[in-house]
Amino acid sequence: MTQSRGGTVATLLGRGQPGARAALGAAPGHEAHVDGVRLAYDDEGEGHPIVCLHAIGHGASDFRRLGERLRACFRVIAVDWPAQGSSGEDHVAPSAERYAELLAGLLDALALQRVTLIGNSIGGAAALRYAAAHPHRVARLVIENCGGLDRPDWLSRAVIAGMVRFFAAGTRRARWYPAAFGAYYRIVLPGRAAAAQRQRIVATAYEIAPILQAAWRSFGEPSADLRGLVRDVTCPILFAWAVRDRFVQLRRSLPTIMRFSCARLERFRAGHAAHLETPDRLETTVAAFLAET
Repeated sequence: MTQSRGGTVATLLGRGQPGARAALGAAPGHEAHVDGVRLAYDDEGEGHPIVCLHAIGHGASDFRRLGERLRACFRVIAVDWPAQGSSGEDHVAPSAERYAELLAGLLDALALQRVTLIGNSIGGAAALRYAAAHPHRVARLVIENCGGLDRPDWLSRAVIAGMVRFFAAGTRRARWYPAAFGAYYRIVLPGRAAAAQRQRIVATAYEIAPILQAAWRSFGEPSADLRGLVRDVTCPILFAWAVRDRFVQLRRSLPTIMRFSCARLERFRAGHAAHLETPDRLETTVAAFLAET
């Protein structure tokens, strides 16, 4: 059994059938097996493929509205990360590095040679990692509030440690945790347009806590630092940043964003996911970026 700090990966991630998290996931009908993991995904439209990668603890349905906007001209694929949405469990703890590996396997399984990647949070970090490792296979990137672009310091380490402890309480099913998780998500996704999706996420409080605990632990690892990838990412990038994010702050990430050679930055009045909180403007901005590039 593969080991991870705090116990085996199987113990850390939990067992059993998905419950509330399935409501966040891809519609039934599409799945691929990558490195022993069953990955569910949505797949609609025709044309150049756009692959959407969600934040930790969310699911492919995060991108359903954006997909409806783009599928007239593009093939839009939105994947559920392991043990999230409708996907199966992984034998490796979650991290952006692991998700980039799974993304590579999924694109190979679907025979996609050149794609556009849209990634939010850990999905954005995985997209940057994949683009750095496979520059010839990525046409462009849309990155929303990914971690790993700021300089690690005592403050970031303290925040990460605090969040790991918070989600550990959910893993052990502390009685106060669901209410606290709901309050936390009112900070993460404060926008009114995200209310329905926020409610579905909050309903997974106990179920998704082990994944969140493990993912936040990975954010403190040296491998989570993406600043060294700047020179390796050569495709056009749209950074669509939710400027009200209290955890992944633009002011801390901006110095690295400005170092990417083909990047542009658009700011959105949102908490962590512009495509959920300010969907009209995000969709218009992404459509213009796709047309221009």
